[in-house]
Amino acid sequence: MLRRLLLTAAVSATAALSSVPAATAAGTPSDAPGIPLVPVVSPSGASTAFTGGPLSPSASAAHRAVPPALMPPPARPDDSADRLTVTVHDAGGGADGTFELECHPAGGTHPHAAEACDRLDRMTTWGKDTFAPVPPDSLCTMVYGGPATAHVTGTWAGRPVDARYDRSNGCEISRWNALEPVLPGTRP
Repeated sequence: MLRRLLLTAAVSATAALSSVPAATAAGTPSDAPGIPLVPVVSPSGASTAFTGGPLSPSASAAHRAVPPALMPPPARPDDSADRLTVTVHDAGGGADGTFELECHPAGGTHPHAAEACDRLDRMTTWGKDTFAPVPPDSLCTMVYGGPATAHVTGTWAGRPVDARYDRSNGCEISRWNALEPVLPGTRP
C-alpha cells in the first residue's frame, strides 16, 4: 500500500512539474536554442536537467521541456488489484499446472504465494515492465534449458500482464530464473 501511495505521489509531482514552465537562471545553457530540458525531482527539490539532444529550430519552447517517461495510472479501478494466473507446462517435478496468485495480501492457489509476491515486489520498478520480453537484438548464449514453458496473465501494479516464458537460450533462462518462485525452479 505504501508503494502505491509513493508511486501516486511521484506521478502527481511529475504532472505538476510538466505543467509549469521550466525556470532557470539567466545565462545557463538552457538559454541556448535546441537544448531540451527535463523536469527532475530529487530529494533536494525540483530542478531541470539537460537531455543533451538538440531540437529542431522550429520546436516551440513548450516542447523544450520534456517530461520524463512514466507509466500512466491504471485505466480502470478494477485494474489496481495484483492478480496473476501462472500456467506452467513441462517443468517436471509436479510443478506443471495453472495457479492463481493474488498479492497484497498474498493468496490464491500458487504453492509459494507469499514468496512469489515478495519477489515481484522487489522486481517492480516504476516505469519498467517487470514482465518484459528479451529484446530482439540481444546476444544470447545458445544453451538449452529444457522444455519448460509458462504463460503469465493478469494485472500487476495496475498494468495488464500477458507474458510468455521458455528456457530456449541463455537470455530466456535468466529471465525465467529471475522470476522464481513465481515460476517454478527447474535447476537441478
